[in-house]
Amino acid sequence: MSFDPASADAFRYDGFEIDAERGRLTGHYSIDSWQFQEVITVTSAGDWSRPAVLAAARWLYLLAGVSYYKAAAPPVIDFGALALTDTEREVLRLYYVEGLGEYAYRNGLDLRGLELRAATRAPERVALLAPSGRPLIPFGGGIDSIVTVEQVRPRADDPALFVVSMGGERFEAIEGAAAVAGLPIVRAEREIDPKIREARRLGMNFRNGHVPVTAIISAIAVLAAVLDDRDAVVMSNEWSASVGNVVVDGLAINHQFSKGFAFEEAFASVLAESFGDQFAYFSFLRPFTELWVAREFAFLTQYHRTFRSCNRAFHIDRTLRLDHWCGVCDKCCFIDLILAPFLEVGQLQAIFAGREPLANPELVEQFATLVGASPNLKPFECVGDEHECRIAARAAATRVDRADEPMLQALAVAAEAVDHPAKATGEAVAALLRPVGPHHVPERYAPPDLLV
Repeated sequence: MSFDPASADAFRYDGFEIDAERGRLTGHYSIDSWQFQEVITVTSAGDWSRPAVLAAARWLYLLAGVSYYKAAAPPVIDFGALALTDTEREVLRLYYVEGLGEYAYRNGLDLRGLELRAATRAPERVALLAPSGRPLIPFGGGIDSIVTVEQVRPRADDPALFVVSMGGERFEAIEGAAAVAGLPIVRAEREIDPKIREARRLGMNFRNGHVPVTAIISAIAVLAAVLDDRDAVVMSNEWSASVGNVVVDGLAINHQFSKGFAFEEAFASVLAESFGDQFAYFSFLRPFTELWVAREFAFLTQYHRTFRSCNRAFHIDRTLRLDHWCGVCDKCCFIDLILAPFLEVGQLQAIFAGREPLANPELVEQFATLVGASPNLKPFECVGDEHECRIAARAAATRVDRADEPMLQALAVAAEAVDHPAKATGEAVAALLRPVGPHHVPERYAPPDLLV
């Protein structure tokens, strides 16, 4: 059966069901006559009949819908029997319009006229059973979540990691670092409808593009936390995740929207409607720069040979998945650059197993883009702000063991020219090693930098 995305009238939420025995939530969605379902299984052995669990499951169902809406991006979203509070309606509009900003940009769409069709309901507060000090920490095996784990560990009574997999897959890039952390792991599995996952192979003309997947993982984590009687989900999204890639017709397009402060505050606001102050959803790294994160990670030497942030480590196709850093992608370049001020050349060469990006002159244009010394847009990847990258390049270039690296030295000169008149390098670094932005880190979890 053919499918024309441009002719689709509405995306519909058709309801969700819970199989408590299997620990499973199944969400049902449709676009015209096309039907989709998503299945999410959580290992937490909690009571699925509790109102708090149902409230968390409802929000997971709401946010997971975006993966199916994008197949056509019709002008109407019909929530069917699911009524929304005023706050929920505002949050979902933000989520669909700005969360799909990159998707709309790449597909030549404007979603700002989107109609959310739903009845209105009053907020309803439910009770939680969670004692304080039992956070769940979503863990991806990169420097951000590793630093969060090691910072939160001494401030919590019973922290646990949270890992989501697809189709039962376990990625060594996550599992290796998780083993070093040595904390309990709460797991979940997400099964996307095969019609979406295999659309190209099946010849379906669905639209495709980036979705705010961190928001979906956040919602799965909240459900897992509530089931496991935990009182917080602690994310690892730093200040620069809120910095967009480009502004189009007044709308900021941000690849990392669901890692940004706007989404964090929005999602926390709807959780507060249900749970009040009994539950916290926040990012521990929110007030800090990637430079601060990199400095903290530099001390965590036990992770240096196991962590991996290269996107090729997470490829769904096992034949394309790497068990090492590729050394050429934008993410590899960024991680190398942000760590270079704090680690010796030999340490980084060991981490990248001889593929250190800063040693590869063919990557000069990618590094120039990262520091904003190129006409190219900031990469649509989870990389830091251009200013952070410029300061990292300048700081790395001052290291004695980097003095004879022509590409880095030229990059530092270009970075300083962009920031002209530039602060002295030491002063610029110091400014980025302090908290730089707003946050909602509760006092219990706040590091000393936030308590002075």
